[in-house]
Amino acid sequence: MLKKLAISAVAALTLSVGGAMAAGGAGEIHDVDFSFEGPFGKFDQNQLQRGLKVYTEVCSACHGLRYVPIRTLSDEGGPHFTEEQVRAYAAENFETFDPELDDTRAAKPADFFPGSNMETAPDLSLMAKARAGFSGPQGLGINQMLKGMGGPEYIVAILTGYTGKEMESAGTTFYENTAFPGGWIAMAPPLVGEDVDFDDGHDNSLHHESEDTAAFLMWAAEPKMMARQRAGFIGVLMLSILTILLYLTNKRLWAPIKGKKTKA
Repeated sequence: MLKKLAISAVAALTLSVGGAMAAGGAGEIHDVDFSFEGPFGKFDQNQLQRGLKVYTEVCSACHGLRYVPIRTLSDEGGPHFTEEQVRAYAAENFETFDPELDDTRAAKPADFFPGSNMETAPDLSLMAKARAGFSGPQGLGINQMLKGMGGPEYIVAILTGYTGKEMESAGTTFYENTAFPGGWIAMAPPLVGEDVDFDDGHDNSLHHESEDTAAFLMWAAEPKMMARQRAGFIGVLMLSILTILLYLTNKRLWAPIKGKKTKA
């Protein structure tokens, strides 16, 4: 029985590694020191606001965030705009169809971000969680244990990985990208640097714009991550204290019995 289990395990591992190698590497993905990483990390409010601006002025032309309510932009731990700012942002940037009016109207905080404007443009609501930047070596997932899943790093790598080379295939233009599996991607470079002017005067080079966008998309994918981490830390702390108390209680209860000498 044990021999069969061992053989099955080896076969499964061989197939998974072989499949990963056949699919090709994920490209050049570099680790980025995001503020929200680690058990005590947290989102940078200013960075999220900058990332939102990049998404609004550039990315939203094609991509949507249809699972993200606009009202969450005022949540603590996120971009944390005031309610007045959220209302103004929604009304100025988006329209939504209202069945009661049978017409479109300016978006409100209670509405969700619009979906993608192109069928070929994936929705970005969960993109930072759906992609994994780190997986190796040989598909074993060791890097994920050390660096995390790497979804935001994957986004940064894609946005900064264009080489400027193009090719035509089946009537479609492909762009060389060092981070994309296979090396060629159908999406034209969305950012080139200095695409937007940040309100806080932050550097708007290509790399910084990409990091800010990736941070915002990570928040969009998991806006309650900080609260979840805090709850997890408190839970582990409480369980540790309970374990110590149970151990001390056990010793105290059994001390009189264990201390007695048994008669021969």
